[in-house]
Amino acid sequence: MRLNELVISERYDVVVVGGGSAGFSAAVQAARAGAKTALIEKNSILGGTTVVAAVNFPGLFHVKGKQVIAGIGWEAIEKTVAKGGASLPDFTKDVGDRHWEHQVRVNKFVYSAVLEEMCLEAGVALRYHEMPAAILAAGHGDGDGDGDGEHRLIVAGKSGLAAIGFKKLVDATGDANLAAMMGYALAPEEHLQPGTLVYRLEGYQLDQVDAGKLKENYAAALEAGALRKTDHLPGDIPLYRELANRGSASLHITGIDGATSLSKTRAEIQAREALMRIYLYLKKIPGCEGLQVEYFANECGIRETRRIVGEAFIDAESYIGGTMWTDAICYSYYPIDIHQHNSNDTDVRPLAEGVVPTIPYGALIPRGSDHLLTAGRCISGDRTAHSAYRVQATCMATGQAAGAAAALAALGHLSVRNVRVGEIRRVLREHSAIVPNV
Repeated sequence: MRLNELVISERYDVVVVGGGSAGFSAAVQAARAGAKTALIEKNSILGGTTVVAAVNFPGLFHVKGKQVIAGIGWEAIEKTVAKGGASLPDFTKDVGDRHWEHQVRVNKFVYSAVLEEMCLEAGVALRYHEMPAAILAAGHGDGDGDGDGEHRLIVAGKSGLAAIGFKKLVDATGDANLAAMMGYALAPEEHLQPGTLVYRLEGYQLDQVDAGKLKENYAAALEAGALRKTDHLPGDIPLYRELANRGSASLHITGIDGATSLSKTRAEIQAREALMRIYLYLKKIPGCEGLQVEYFANECGIRETRRIVGEAFIDAESYIGGTMWTDAICYSYYPIDIHQHNSNDTDVRPLAEGVVPTIPYGALIPRGSDHLLTAGRCISGDRTAHSAYRVQATCMATGQAAGAAAALAALGHLSVRNVRVGEIRRVLREHSAIVPNV
């Protein structure tokens, strides 16, 4: 049977693919705006990197005590706090360059349960254990946004292939998977930021660990290839910082690309190989004989893969300079944060005093798209700006904007390029988002 002969099992106004920070926000916003909405997630749980990769500290929502990102993502944070799954830091405290002190540490279970509750309450149809396999868009590229026939998303699930009818799509995969399937241009990148595996150690006696011996043994292990420099955090005594931090740590996985199933498979394998190197090395250190890996994240967290070539482009100058785009739909506040592709170092550049960058609606639209919007870290921009706007709070904000725009386009039979930005801002404000005053 040909794909276009598959019987459509369900029809939706908006289909969002990816249930992380961006996708969850997009789906809830689209549904609350009146669109019949489905959310497709390859895993069995919502939350994306925050949950499955254990990067469970969303931010940044505030600038020196003033909130700049709110809306559906912040609502999820508040509900998580109300259920005892997080506590809010003092956002008025001047933390200087220690921006992470204003991130919100969330309990992964409570947070994911809150996201699920919010989706179900909004009427979002949750479709776990599915992935997009093909997209058949009628009138693709015709400019009117409606096409001559019905658009189909082919998904692969536990029962095989299924066809879903849709009017508009939101690509919240983080990797621009839908944009790639539909043939839209993607920005090439010579070097990608490394991934990270989060883990926790236990069973060792820190007071019995000889720091000098640890450093001496490390040099020999590095020379022998039993360890790599990227296997640990920066520090004068490699791996002592991890032990001193009650065993909570992370490591860089370099030379990977998580954009496809095969490349993500290699990333996961390399991540666990790196953790095994650490485990076997530390077990030989006096005081660490009883060391065990108490926890490791289900997935290697991916920072960077592919970005679309959009109707607008966020370059480093516009982000660092705090450009107020005429079609701005949200703020983004995070320092430049480039994890080096060949080391364990990070290039962190705080934003200048008073600078709060904005994100243009055009950066969410693949160039020439009528039916597809993107949200999250795969929106249009260069790698410097991307290193800042890829974080959860901004992903939540762009996701909500994409959900609002997709609903307006679907219900109004419009190309996503023809949705009025003023209408998007109106919907966002109605749902408690903070929208730049342009």
